[in-house]
Amino acid sequence: MAEYKSSESTIKFQNSIHKDFSQILNIRVSQYFKKTGQSRHANSVMFIKTIVMFAILIIPYSFIYVIDNGWILMALYFIIGFGVAGIGFSVQHDANHGAYSKNPLINKILGYSLNIIGANATNWKIQHNVFHHSYTNIDTHDEDIRPRFILRFTPHAILKSFHKFQYIYAWVLYGFMTLSWILFKDFAQFVGYQKTGILAKHVPLTKAWSWLIFTKLIYYGYIIVLPVLLTPFSFVQVLLGFLLMHYVAGVFLGIVFQPAHVMEVNDYPIAAENLIEENWMVHQLRTTCNFAGNNSIFSWFVGGLNYQIEHHLFPNICHVHYHKLAPIVEKTAKEFGFPYHNFGTFGKALVGHRNMLFALGRPTAVAS
Repeated sequence: MAEYKSSESTIKFQNSIHKDFSQILNIRVSQYFKKTGQSRHANSVMFIKTIVMFAILIIPYSFIYVIDNGWILMALYFIIGFGVAGIGFSVQHDANHGAYSKNPLINKILGYSLNIIGANATNWKIQHNVFHHSYTNIDTHDEDIRPRFILRFTPHAILKSFHKFQYIYAWVLYGFMTLSWILFKDFAQFVGYQKTGILAKHVPLTKAWSWLIFTKLIYYGYIIVLPVLLTPFSFVQVLLGFLLMHYVAGVFLGIVFQPAHVMEVNDYPIAAENLIEENWMVHQLRTTCNFAGNNSIFSWFVGGLNYQIEHHLFPNICHVHYHKLAPIVEKTAKEFGFPYHNFGTFGKALVGHRNMLFALGRPTAVAS
Protein backbone atom coordinates (compact mmCIF):
# COMPACT_ATOMS: atom_id res chain seq x y z
CA MET A 1 0.00 0.00 0.00
CA ALA A 2 1.20 3.49 -0.79
CA GLU A 3 2.19 5.73 2.10
CA TYR A 4 0.69 9.19 2.39
CA LYS A 5 3.11 12.07 1.93
CA SER A 6 2.21 15.69 2.63
CA SER A 7 4.70 17.31 0.30
CA GLU A 8 4.45 19.37 -2.84
CA SER A 9 4.25 17.03 -5.78
CA THR A 10 6.37 16.97 -8.90
CA ILE A 11 3.87 14.90 -10.86
CA LYS A 12 3.87 15.45 -14.60
CA PHE A 13 0.98 14.83 -16.97
CA GLN A 14 1.37 13.75 -20.60
CA ASN A 15 -0.50 16.72 -22.01
CA SER A 16 0.72 15.90 -25.50
CA ILE A 17 -1.74 12.98 -25.36
CA HIS A 18 -5.25 14.03 -26.43
CA LYS A 19 -3.95 17.55 -26.93
CA ASP A 20 -6.63 18.16 -29.56
CA PHE A 21 -9.36 17.58 -26.98
CA SER A 22 -8.01 20.14 -24.52
CA GLN A 23 -7.40 22.69 -27.28
CA ILE A 24 -10.89 22.37 -28.77
CA LEU A 25 -12.58 22.48 -25.37
CA ASN A 26 -10.67 25.62 -24.38
CA ILE A 27 -11.55 27.24 -27.71
CA ARG A 28 -15.26 26.42 -27.33
CA VAL A 29 -15.40 27.79 -23.78
CA SER A 30 -13.61 30.96 -24.88
CA GLN A 31 -16.03 31.32 -27.78
CA TYR A 32 -18.97 31.06 -25.37
CA PHE A 33 -17.74 34.04 -23.33
CA LYS A 34 -16.86 36.00 -26.46
CA LYS A 35 -20.26 35.34 -28.01
CA THR A 36 -22.24 36.19 -24.86
CA GLY A 37 -20.04 39.12 -23.89
CA GLN A 38 -19.92 37.91 -20.31
CA SER A 39 -17.00 38.06 -17.93
CA ARG A 40 -15.55 34.81 -16.63
CA HIS A 41 -15.87 36.23 -13.15
CA ALA A 42 -18.76 37.13 -10.86
CA ASN A 43 -21.94 38.77 -12.11
CA SER A 44 -24.99 40.30 -10.42
CA VAL A 45 -26.27 36.83 -9.49
CA MET A 46 -23.02 36.14 -7.66
CA PHE A 47 -23.07 39.51 -5.90
CA ILE A 48 -26.60 38.89 -4.62
CA LYS A 49 -25.67 35.38 -3.54
CA THR A 50 -22.71 36.71 -1.58
CA ILE A 51 -24.96 39.11 0.32
CA VAL A 52 -27.49 36.36 1.03
CA MET A 53 -24.88 33.91 2.30
CA PHE A 54 -23.43 36.44 4.71
CA ALA A 55 -26.95 37.39 5.78
CA ILE A 56 -27.72 33.76 6.67
CA LEU A 57 -24.80 33.95 9.07
CA ILE A 58 -25.01 37.53 10.36
CA ILE A 59 -28.77 37.94 10.91
CA PRO A 60 -29.35 34.86 13.12
CA TYR A 61 -26.07 35.59 14.92
CA SER A 62 -27.36 39.09 15.75
CA PHE A 63 -30.60 37.64 17.17
CA ILE A 64 -28.57 35.64 19.69
CA TYR A 65 -28.13 38.88 21.64
CA VAL A 66 -31.84 39.75 21.86
CA ILE A 67 -33.45 36.42 22.79
CA ASP A 68 -33.47 34.50 26.05
CA ASN A 69 -34.87 31.11 25.05
CA GLY A 70 -32.48 28.17 24.83
CA TRP A 71 -34.42 26.38 22.11
CA ILE A 72 -34.44 29.50 19.96
CA LEU A 73 -30.68 29.77 20.55
CA MET A 74 -30.22 26.26 19.14
CA ALA A 75 -32.42 27.11 16.16
CA LEU A 76 -30.33 30.21 15.44
CA TYR A 77 -27.07 28.27 15.56
CA PHE A 78 -28.67 25.67 13.30
CA ILE A 79 -29.41 28.38 10.71
CA ILE A 80 -25.93 29.84 11.11
CA GLY A 81 -24.61 26.40 10.14
CA PHE A 82 -26.19 26.84 6.71
CA GLY A 83 -24.56 30.25 6.47
CA VAL A 84 -21.18 28.72 7.24
CA ALA A 85 -21.72 26.08 4.56
CA GLY A 86 -23.00 28.65 2.08
CA ILE A 87 -20.00 30.93 2.51
CA GLY A 88 -17.73 27.91 2.18
CA PHE A 89 -19.48 26.67 -0.96
CA SER A 90 -19.95 29.93 -2.79
CA VAL A 91 -17.93 32.90 -1.59
CA GLN A 92 -14.55 31.78 -0.28
CA HIS A 93 -14.34 28.92 -2.77
CA ASP A 94 -14.50 31.13 -5.86
CA ALA A 95 -12.38 33.85 -4.26
CA ASN A 96 -9.57 31.50 -3.22
CA HIS A 97 -9.53 30.07 -6.74
CA GLY A 98 -9.14 33.59 -8.12
CA ALA A 99 -12.49 33.16 -9.90
CA TYR A 100 -14.61 35.72 -8.08
CA SER A 101 -12.99 38.80 -9.58
CA LYS A 102 -10.27 39.76 -12.03
CA ASN A 103 -8.96 41.96 -9.23
CA PRO A 104 -6.57 39.88 -7.04
CA LEU A 105 -7.19 42.13 -4.04
CA ILE A 106 -10.94 41.46 -4.10
CA ASN A 107 -10.27 37.74 -4.33
CA LYS A 108 -7.87 37.97 -1.41
CA ILE A 109 -10.31 39.90 0.77
CA LEU A 110 -13.26 37.63 0.03
CA GLY A 111 -11.00 34.60 0.37
CA TYR A 112 -10.53 35.57 4.00
CA SER A 113 -14.24 34.91 4.51
CA LEU A 114 -12.99 31.38 5.19
CA ASN A 115 -11.15 32.76 8.23
CA ILE A 116 -14.36 34.47 9.32
CA ILE A 117 -16.07 31.07 9.56
CA GLY A 118 -13.19 29.59 11.52
CA ALA A 119 -10.83 27.98 8.99
CA ASN A 120 -7.70 29.30 7.27
CA ALA A 121 -7.45 30.49 3.68
CA THR A 122 -3.74 29.76 3.29
CA ASN A 123 -4.19 26.17 4.44
CA TRP A 124 -7.18 25.69 2.19
CA LYS A 125 -5.41 26.99 -0.90
CA ILE A 126 -2.50 24.60 -0.38
CA GLN A 127 -4.63 21.52 0.29
CA HIS A 128 -7.39 22.29 -2.20
CA ASN A 129 -5.78 24.23 -5.03
CA VAL A 130 -2.35 22.62 -5.02
CA PHE A 131 -2.94 19.02 -3.97
CA HIS A 132 -6.57 18.28 -4.78
CA HIS A 133 -7.10 20.19 -8.01
CA SER A 134 -3.69 19.49 -9.46
CA TYR A 135 -3.60 15.79 -8.57
CA THR A 136 -7.22 14.74 -8.27
CA ASN A 137 -7.67 11.19 -6.91
CA ILE A 138 -3.97 10.41 -7.36
CA ASP A 139 -2.81 8.20 -4.53
CA THR A 140 -0.49 9.86 -1.93
CA HIS A 141 -0.89 13.28 -3.58
CA ASP A 142 -4.57 14.29 -3.36
CA GLU A 143 -5.11 15.18 0.29
CA ASP A 144 -8.88 14.95 -0.05
CA ILE A 145 -8.70 11.16 -0.42
CA ARG A 146 -5.66 10.49 1.75
CA PRO A 147 -5.90 7.69 4.33
CA ARG A 148 -7.82 8.85 7.39
CA PHE A 149 -7.60 5.52 9.27
CA ILE A 150 -11.29 5.40 10.14
CA LEU A 151 -12.42 6.31 6.60
CA ARG A 152 -11.10 4.72 3.41
CA PHE A 153 -11.60 6.85 0.28
CA THR A 154 -9.21 5.11 -2.12
CA PRO A 155 -8.58 1.46 -3.02
CA HIS A 156 -4.87 2.06 -2.43
CA ALA A 157 -5.33 2.76 1.29
CA ILE A 158 -4.82 0.04 3.90
CA LEU A 159 -8.02 -1.88 4.54
CA LYS A 160 -9.09 -2.25 8.19
CA SER A 161 -11.77 -4.61 9.48
CA PHE A 162 -14.03 -1.75 10.61
CA HIS A 163 -14.07 -0.23 7.12
CA LYS A 164 -16.79 -2.72 6.24
CA PHE A 165 -19.14 -0.50 8.24
CA GLN A 166 -17.99 2.87 6.87
CA TYR A 167 -20.93 3.07 4.48
CA ILE A 168 -23.01 3.44 7.67
CA TYR A 169 -20.88 5.57 9.98
CA ALA A 170 -19.27 7.88 7.37
CA TRP A 171 -22.41 10.02 7.22
CA VAL A 172 -22.20 10.66 10.96
CA LEU A 173 -18.51 11.51 10.78
CA TYR A 174 -19.04 14.03 7.97
CA GLY A 175 -20.71 16.24 10.54
CA PHE A 176 -17.38 16.69 12.33
CA MET A 177 -15.59 17.86 9.19
CA THR A 178 -15.53 21.61 9.82
CA LEU A 179 -15.20 21.18 13.59
CA SER A 180 -12.09 19.06 13.14
CA TRP A 181 -10.72 21.58 10.65
CA ILE A 182 -11.01 24.65 12.86
CA LEU A 183 -9.91 22.94 16.09
CA PHE A 184 -7.04 20.69 15.00
CA LYS A 185 -6.49 20.28 11.29
CA ASP A 186 -5.38 23.83 10.50
CA PHE A 187 -2.61 23.63 13.11
CA ALA A 188 -1.56 20.09 12.15
CA GLN A 189 -1.42 20.99 8.45
CA PHE A 190 0.61 24.13 9.15
CA VAL A 191 3.17 21.98 10.96
CA GLY A 192 3.23 19.47 8.09
CA TYR A 193 3.41 22.12 5.39
CA GLN A 194 6.18 23.92 7.27
CA LYS A 195 8.24 20.73 7.53
CA THR A 196 7.95 20.03 3.80
CA GLY A 197 8.70 23.66 2.90
CA ILE A 198 5.52 24.31 0.94
CA LEU A 199 4.08 26.76 3.48
CA ALA A 200 7.05 29.12 3.13
CA LYS A 201 6.61 29.03 -0.66
CA HIS A 202 3.14 30.54 -0.31
CA VAL A 203 3.42 32.80 2.75
CA PRO A 204 6.31 33.86 5.03
CA LEU A 205 6.21 31.56 8.07
CA THR A 206 5.95 34.30 10.69
CA LYS A 207 3.09 35.95 8.85
CA ALA A 208 1.32 32.63 8.29
CA TRP A 209 1.44 31.58 11.94
CA SER A 210 0.60 35.05 13.27
CA TRP A 211 -2.41 35.34 10.97
CA LEU A 212 -3.57 31.82 11.84
CA ILE A 213 -3.49 32.46 15.59
CA PHE A 214 -4.94 35.99 15.32
CA THR A 215 -7.91 34.96 13.17
CA LYS A 216 -8.59 31.90 15.34
CA LEU A 217 -8.77 34.13 18.43
CA ILE A 218 -11.10 36.54 16.64
CA TYR A 219 -13.30 33.65 15.54
CA TYR A 220 -13.58 31.99 18.95
CA GLY A 221 -14.10 35.42 20.44
CA TYR A 222 -17.14 36.36 18.40
CA ILE A 223 -18.71 32.91 18.09
CA ILE A 224 -18.30 31.71 21.71
CA VAL A 225 -16.85 34.30 24.13
CA LEU A 226 -19.11 37.26 23.26
CA PRO A 227 -22.36 35.25 23.43
CA VAL A 228 -21.30 33.91 26.85
CA LEU A 229 -20.45 37.39 28.14
CA LEU A 230 -23.28 39.39 26.57
CA THR A 231 -26.27 37.04 26.66
CA PRO A 232 -28.13 35.23 29.47
CA PHE A 233 -26.99 31.87 28.13
CA SER A 234 -24.44 29.68 29.90
CA PHE A 235 -21.17 28.52 28.43
CA VAL A 236 -22.61 25.02 28.00
CA GLN A 237 -25.59 26.33 26.02
CA VAL A 238 -23.39 28.41 23.73
CA LEU A 239 -20.98 25.51 23.30
CA LEU A 240 -23.83 23.19 22.32
CA GLY A 241 -25.02 25.75 19.80
CA PHE A 242 -21.50 26.08 18.42
CA LEU A 243 -21.21 22.30 18.02
CA LEU A 244 -24.63 22.10 16.36
CA MET A 245 -23.69 24.88 13.94
CA HIS A 246 -20.55 23.06 12.82
CA TYR A 247 -22.26 19.71 12.65
CA VAL A 248 -24.86 21.11 10.25
CA ALA A 249 -22.16 22.75 8.12
CA GLY A 250 -20.00 19.62 8.19
CA VAL A 251 -22.76 17.27 7.06
CA PHE A 252 -23.77 19.55 4.21
CA LEU A 253 -20.20 20.07 3.03
CA GLY A 254 -19.40 16.36 3.30
CA ILE A 255 -22.38 15.10 1.33
CA VAL A 256 -21.72 17.60 -1.46
CA PHE A 257 -17.95 17.24 -1.82
CA GLN A 258 -17.51 13.49 -1.39
CA PRO A 259 -19.89 12.29 -4.18
CA ALA A 260 -17.87 14.41 -6.61
CA HIS A 261 -14.84 12.08 -6.50
CA VAL A 262 -15.39 9.05 -4.26
CA MET A 263 -17.55 7.06 -6.68
CA GLU A 264 -17.25 3.67 -8.36
CA VAL A 265 -17.01 5.25 -11.82
CA ASN A 266 -13.98 7.35 -10.87
CA ASP A 267 -10.34 6.47 -11.49
CA TYR A 268 -7.78 6.33 -8.67
CA PRO A 269 -4.44 6.35 -10.49
CA ILE A 270 -0.95 5.92 -9.10
CA ALA A 271 1.79 8.17 -10.44
CA ALA A 272 4.53 5.72 -11.37
CA GLU A 273 7.80 7.64 -11.22
CA ASN A 274 5.76 10.83 -10.74
CA LEU A 275 4.18 10.51 -14.17
CA ILE A 276 0.52 10.25 -15.16
CA GLU A 277 0.31 9.04 -18.74
CA GLU A 278 -2.76 11.09 -19.53
CA ASN A 279 -3.73 14.62 -20.47
CA TRP A 280 -4.54 16.64 -17.35
CA MET A 281 -7.99 17.67 -18.60
CA VAL A 282 -8.91 14.10 -19.53
CA HIS A 283 -7.66 13.04 -16.09
CA GLN A 284 -10.19 15.41 -14.55
CA LEU A 285 -12.98 13.82 -16.57
CA ARG A 286 -11.99 10.37 -15.35
CA THR A 287 -11.82 11.33 -11.67
CA THR A 288 -14.80 13.67 -11.26
CA CYS A 289 -18.62 13.49 -11.22
CA ASN A 290 -21.56 15.86 -11.66
CA PHE A 291 -25.02 15.61 -10.13
CA ALA A 292 -28.27 17.54 -9.61
CA GLY A 293 -27.68 19.87 -12.55
CA ASN A 294 -31.42 20.26 -13.09
CA ASN A 295 -32.03 21.39 -9.51
CA SER A 296 -31.52 25.14 -9.75
CA ILE A 297 -32.16 25.82 -6.05
CA PHE A 298 -29.67 23.17 -4.96
CA SER A 299 -27.12 24.37 -7.53
CA TRP A 300 -27.53 27.93 -6.32
CA PHE A 301 -26.86 27.06 -2.67
CA VAL A 302 -23.90 24.73 -3.20
CA GLY A 303 -22.04 27.20 -5.37
CA GLY A 304 -22.27 25.15 -8.52
CA LEU A 305 -20.10 22.45 -6.96
CA ASN A 306 -22.50 19.85 -8.28
CA TYR A 307 -20.95 20.86 -11.63
CA GLN A 308 -17.69 19.48 -10.32
CA ILE A 309 -16.41 18.49 -13.77
CA GLU A 310 -16.64 22.05 -15.07
CA HIS A 311 -15.15 23.34 -11.84
CA HIS A 312 -12.12 21.05 -12.10
CA LEU A 313 -11.55 21.84 -15.75
CA PHE A 314 -11.98 25.61 -15.27
CA PRO A 315 -11.43 26.47 -11.59
CA ASN A 316 -10.61 30.09 -12.47
CA ILE A 317 -14.13 30.63 -13.89
CA CYS A 318 -16.85 31.75 -11.47
CA HIS A 319 -19.30 28.95 -10.72
CA VAL A 320 -22.34 30.97 -11.86
CA HIS A 321 -21.34 30.10 -15.43
CA TYR A 322 -20.99 26.34 -14.97
CA HIS A 323 -24.56 25.45 -15.92
CA LYS A 324 -23.97 27.05 -19.32
CA LEU A 325 -20.55 25.47 -19.78
CA ALA A 326 -21.74 21.96 -18.85
CA PRO A 327 -23.40 21.19 -22.23
CA ILE A 328 -20.25 22.38 -24.02
CA VAL A 329 -18.01 20.16 -21.91
CA GLU A 330 -20.31 17.14 -22.17
CA LYS A 331 -20.66 17.46 -25.95
CA THR A 332 -16.91 17.79 -26.45
CA ALA A 333 -16.10 14.89 -24.10
CA LYS A 334 -18.52 12.58 -25.88
CA GLU A 335 -17.20 13.61 -29.31
CA PHE A 336 -13.77 12.38 -28.25
CA GLY A 337 -15.08 9.27 -26.50
CA PHE A 338 -14.20 10.41 -22.98
CA PRO A 339 -16.41 9.85 -19.92
CA TYR A 340 -18.71 12.53 -18.58
CA HIS A 341 -19.95 11.16 -15.28
CA ASN A 342 -23.32 12.66 -14.42
CA PHE A 343 -25.52 11.06 -11.77
CA GLY A 344 -28.56 13.19 -12.51
CA THR A 345 -30.17 13.76 -9.12
CA PHE A 346 -28.51 14.44 -5.78
CA GLY A 347 -30.19 11.33 -4.41
CA LYS A 348 -28.58 9.14 -7.05
CA ALA A 349 -25.20 10.70 -6.29
CA LEU A 350 -25.59 9.91 -2.58
CA VAL A 351 -26.51 6.31 -3.40
CA GLY A 352 -23.47 6.09 -5.68
CA HIS A 353 -21.22 7.43 -2.92
CA ARG A 354 -22.74 5.00 -0.43
CA ASN A 355 -22.05 2.13 -2.83
CA MET A 356 -18.43 3.22 -3.18
CA LEU A 357 -17.98 3.44 0.60
CA PHE A 358 -19.43 -0.06 0.82
CA ALA A 359 -17.09 -1.38 -1.87
CA LEU A 360 -14.04 0.27 -0.29
CA GLY A 361 -14.79 -1.58 2.92
CA ARG A 362 -14.35 -4.97 1.22
CA PRO A 363 -11.24 -6.82 -0.01
CA THR A 364 -12.51 -6.61 -3.60
CA ALA A 365 -11.66 -2.90 -3.51
CA VAL A 366 -8.04 -3.44 -2.51
CA ALA A 367 -5.56 -2.27 -5.13
CA SER A 368 -2.94 -4.70 -6.33
